[in-house]
Amino acid sequence: MAGAFSTSAVESAAACSTCAPEPLKRLCAALDAAFEQSADAVDPSQRAAFASGVRAALAEAAADCAWLSAAQREGATDTYRRHLLAADPLGRYAIAALVWAPGQASPIHAHQTWCGYVVLDGGLSETVYSWCDAQKCASETRTHPRERGAVSFVRAGRGGIHRLGNASDALAVSLHIYGVEGAQIATHVNDLLEDSHAAENALV
Repeated sequence: MAGAFSTSAVESAAACSTCAPEPLKRLCAALDAAFEQSADAVDPSQRAAFASGVRAALAEAAADCAWLSAAQREGATDTYRRHLLAADPLGRYAIAALVWAPGQASPIHAHQTWCGYVVLDGGLSETVYSWCDAQKCASETRTHPRERGAVSFVRAGRGGIHRLGNASDALAVSLHIYGVEGAQIATHVNDLLEDSHAAENALV
């Protein structure tokens, strides 16, 4: 997601053992365990057990969201803000908190990597799209609310196109895990797409 980006938090999952809050340390440990279980897989994200492990780890992390600091809950005025919380020293994943002010939303996007998220505070709205290869655009299929505790996991590719946004009048916070190095969050996660309405307007 192309939001404002902050790296003011923990830069390495190795630091989880010393200075990170307990929920973040447990999340890192659970992710490491999920990778260990699928160590023989070329792409662990294709295994159901890996996806289940990531979902369970996110749900546990959301059980007590008070561990995020005030700085990690700061938003931005023009777009949602992403705070890097931890990055696996082996480059397998990065963990970030996304802060959404009322009215802020992501662009429509698919993913270049596997990723998962859970809503920590407030509520989000998720619009899901299907990809039309013939027209080279995304078509909206449905919109549903994502309240606190809602968990999602998607694999890389255009089978999981969506748009997240905060349609409420209160701040919302979500926790995201991306299958990239910490330094690649802004460049190697989202596959930005055009919806069918924009494609039609471009032809007029």
